[in-house]
Amino acid sequence: VLTFNGEIYNFQEIKKDLLAAGHVFKTATDSEVLLHGYEEYGTGLLNKLRGMFAFVIWDKEKRELFGARDFFGIKPLYYAKMGQTLMFGSEIKSFLHHPHFQKELNEKALESYLSFQYSPGPETFFKNVYKMPPAHWFRYKGGKMEITRYWLPTFQAEEDKSLDYWVDEIEKTFDDSVEAHKISDVEVGSFLSSGVDSSYVACSAHVDKTFTVGFDNGTKYNEISYAQELSEQIPVKNISHIITPEEFWGTFPKIQYHMDEPLADPSAVALYFVCNTAAQHLKVVLSGEGADEIFGGYNIYRDPFTARWYDRLPPWLRAGLGAAAALLPPARGVNFLVRRGMSLEERYFGPTALFNEREKRRLLADYAGDGDPMFLTEAIWDATEGLDPVTRMQQVDLNLWLAGDILLKADKMSMAHSLELRVPFLDREVWALAAALPAAAKADARTTKIALRRAAARTLPAASAARKKLGFPVPVRDWLRQEPYTSRVRAVFSRPAAAEFFDPRALHSMLNQHLHGGDCWRQIWCVYSFLIWYEQFFGA
Repeated sequence: VLTFNGEIYNFQEIKKDLLAAGHVFKTATDSEVLLHGYEEYGTGLLNKLRGMFAFVIWDKEKRELFGARDFFGIKPLYYAKMGQTLMFGSEIKSFLHHPHFQKELNEKALESYLSFQYSPGPETFFKNVYKMPPAHWFRYKGGKMEITRYWLPTFQAEEDKSLDYWVDEIEKTFDDSVEAHKISDVEVGSFLSSGVDSSYVACSAHVDKTFTVGFDNGTKYNEISYAQELSEQIPVKNISHIITPEEFWGTFPKIQYHMDEPLADPSAVALYFVCNTAAQHLKVVLSGEGADEIFGGYNIYRDPFTARWYDRLPPWLRAGLGAAAALLPPARGVNFLVRRGMSLEERYFGPTALFNEREKRRLLADYAGDGDPMFLTEAIWDATEGLDPVTRMQQVDLNLWLAGDILLKADKMSMAHSLELRVPFLDREVWALAAALPAAAKADARTTKIALRRAAARTLPAASAARKKLGFPVPVRDWLRQEPYTSRVRAVFSRPAAAEFFDPRALHSMLNQHLHGGDCWRQIWCVYSFLIWYEQFFGA
């Protein structure tokens, strides 16, 4: 018996082998291939699959349960054991009404969340509810759970090939992946922003419809004009939506409900609305998630190549200058000295730790301090010793940020609208190629995703292929200095739930600091997101 969420893009190839082995099929579905495939290959089936999946199989003869989550964590899989009852599902909220489920807040998760802005690792915000990690399978029999990793993303650079070779291979392999991801009984569309990733997907896929959202706060927060310009050049129809502040703030509680766990990434709201827009026209979309992690797209990846002249100074001298500069008011030259006084590891970890332990001690009403949660980051970083610095940062982002934030919000926001979101960059064949790229094909002092941009430039207008990464720009920083939004946040910070977890004086101080020229909107938004989420699941 099978329960299955996802798509297997190469199921027809696997089915041919299974037919040759004597299996008899009753349907033409990818679901049935999983059942026969598990019967034939056991856990070996997983490394044959090309797709996104979370599935569980009950073997009636052996009386055992087998389940697995896909390679990158595109599809979620949660489980909980309450007494003798094992529950599993794509959403934690599916457990809440089970008579054996005990709903308790996992307060330990709050300290990690304040560092990462999402819930890292296998624990969740619900006590005794766990996430199956990406690329893992489980077997449950006789009340015992066995969990095993079946695949590990490993970079192994091939330095002996030219950049032109890599560009040719990316073009060919990515086009093949897009074709595989377009296989559908219904129309397939594509998201489209101003960035190279979604633009490349839209151009390669030759879809009829693309979807874009933006905010009415000038070009800084609005990618619609870029998307419409590119759509005219491709050409393809572009359908867009301007998100109003009222929509953003009014929908946010519902978004935190759909997330299952608090997420402090405001781009999830933009993603919610682009999914909403697309769902009014079709049921399947392609999106550009994963390109930054596997092809080297984040701006921090440029850091090893910038200011090399300064890095030649002795570390003790750079550290001393940085410590002295830290005592001065922030300014461009001062900030440079502070940053370059740190090692690359410290510069990389710094922005990923939103609140440090000292700040959490001041902020939290009950600070346990059970250890710095950044040990998760450090463990992956230390395991990559000997690799080039760009690859080391990619390995951390692949294992934490990609599954914990990027893919989480992509799945939850699309599923909230019954929209199937497919990610052709996170394909096994594309990964095999990206894993072999040398650092010189990923980033330098000027740009990121070097080889990918060159491949995209063969399809896209030059300006689109070269465009700087924006992410999903959201004007929360500006709104938190305006009414009625400041008062809205202040009201939430004044509620009993806020005092249960935080020092209200520290919360209001943070808000006042931002109002008067400071820049702590991300910290404010992180706390606000948690409190809104808490109201949805634990409020009156």
